[in-house]
Amino acid sequence: MLDTTHLLSPTTFPAISRGRLETLQINLGYRCNQTCKHCHVNAGPTRTEMMGRKTIDDVLCFIDRQRIQSIDLTGGAPELNDHFRYLVAAARERGVKVIDRCNLSILEEPQQETLGRFLSQQQVEIVASLPCYLQENVDQQRGAGVYDASIRGLRQLNALGYAQEGSGLVLNLVYNPLGPALPPSQYSLETDFKRRLWEDHGIRFSQLFTITNMPISRFGSMLLSKGVFHDYLDLLKSAYSSDNLETVMCRNLLSVDWQGYLYDCDFNQMLQMPIAREGKDRIHISEVSRQSLDGWAIRIAEHCYGCTAGQGSSCGGALSD
Repeated sequence: MLDTTHLLSPTTFPAISRGRLETLQINLGYRCNQTCKHCHVNAGPTRTEMMGRKTIDDVLCFIDRQRIQSIDLTGGAPELNDHFRYLVAAARERGVKVIDRCNLSILEEPQQETLGRFLSQQQVEIVASLPCYLQENVDQQRGAGVYDASIRGLRQLNALGYAQEGSGLVLNLVYNPLGPALPPSQYSLETDFKRRLWEDHGIRFSQLFTITNMPISRFGSMLLSKGVFHDYLDLLKSAYSSDNLETVMCRNLLSVDWQGYLYDCDFNQMLQMPIAREGKDRIHISEVSRQSLDGWAIRIAEHCYGCTAGQGSSCGGALSD
């Protein structure tokens, strides 16, 4: 895989700093049952990096001391971590909102037969990957058979109450462009998704999030191999909107990797750009469990234009209409 890290610095992106910490995004490991072309984590079935129980307990201590209200579980496929259900249950006992970034096909993996019911019982908010409502596009990006597995997964979640009126169970979908382009209007695309998934499959969901692909890891390597890496960077920079700068996710989110080290976002984690201060190259979550990070400088590079281009992009979708 071609590395793009050296092409992302120096940068003209404006300096920004952290605000009040609201969400802890926890990468439970890079192992995944899928190998997606756009994946910025370079996750897949052969990855072995997984967060251990000791680090998860350090995370829970941080949640307690920092009074974190929301955790966002990601990977890889976070559910493949042996301690996934322990962490979810412990967080819910504390009254913490839990978001699971689920690829849907994981619901059919061996030993995951009860996963959907567990998530519904714990009132976990699901953010599910479905890059298109058309089978050809999904299988092209995520692998043969993924579309059908995703539809079965969505039906299972609907049957458990997800996205059903009055259930309180939230099921959001994520759209990523197939190639080097910005996402279309989130509102318009959500309307199309809801119509097609209902008409074609009888499936309901809560919201659609559009997320810009980052020129790093597997997607960045693809751009380099096709000779369009710099063209894509130019596209992101030409679509820069300063209106999105105040609401980028890194201001209120903190990312922790499978070893417990801290980053301003999941993208910086993949670029090995940890938060740093007072001469330390990287900081473990156990070192700052009692310390405020408000006002700390956010580490930036050229990929940051991806979060501020057009409608803006975050783990919660577009930042503006």
